[in-house]
Amino acid sequence: MQPYFFPYVGYFQLVAAVDVFVVYDNIQYTKQGWINRNRILRCGEAAMLSLPLKKASDYADVRERELAASFRRDKMLNQIRGSYRHAPYFDATFPLIEAVVRYDENNLFRFLHHSIARVCEYLGLTTVIRVSSEIAIDHGLRSQDKVIALCRALGAAMYVNTLGGMDLYSREVFRAQGIHLKFIRTLPFEYPQFGGEFVPSLSIIDVLMFNPLATVRARVASGYELI
Repeated sequence: MQPYFFPYVGYFQLVAAVDVFVVYDNIQYTKQGWINRNRILRCGEAAMLSLPLKKASDYADVRERELAASFRRDKMLNQIRGSYRHAPYFDATFPLIEAVVRYDENNLFRFLHHSIARVCEYLGLTTVIRVSSEIAIDHGLRSQDKVIALCRALGAAMYVNTLGGMDLYSREVFRAQGIHLKFIRTLPFEYPQFGGEFVPSLSIIDVLMFNPLATVRARVASGYELI
């Protein structure tokens, strides 16, 4: 799975659903994706929260990208504080957010890897997290072939992906390799957000700000189905 910046709750449900979670570092960075940005609630609407990056080749891998010198951690924290300071679980959640944003690392992948690990720890997830480049396969492989190679290297009997993978991966091809292919679907989860109309699919930040930790842990652990 690609590394994302404070991803939505479904990302952590995927982590919870597996024994080993592989996060890609040697995958090409994609613009306009979720690798270095996500959405939070601001004035009742979805607003983008982004990590600025240094200029680099369009073909650079995630592990080759660096945070921009213009990145002001205090400014980002103030944006989050301004959006959620009146949320019911702000005091409980903000120290986690601060620990992630203030992490002293400018390499994009290492920064994101740390953030994912910290949030997983906060959510009580004990899934083993592996970095793709550290697994002995032919890293020249792409897409489905690379996923199958990773599964075989790890001795996996099942591979779980998001619903977006349904157009990319074939159950028959995986089955021929002795691997059961499943897709994860997040079940509906609405909660009060300052009394306005619910804005769905926001960062895990939003979920944690408006829900008790026990509720979030329960949703992460069981608020999904495998199909």
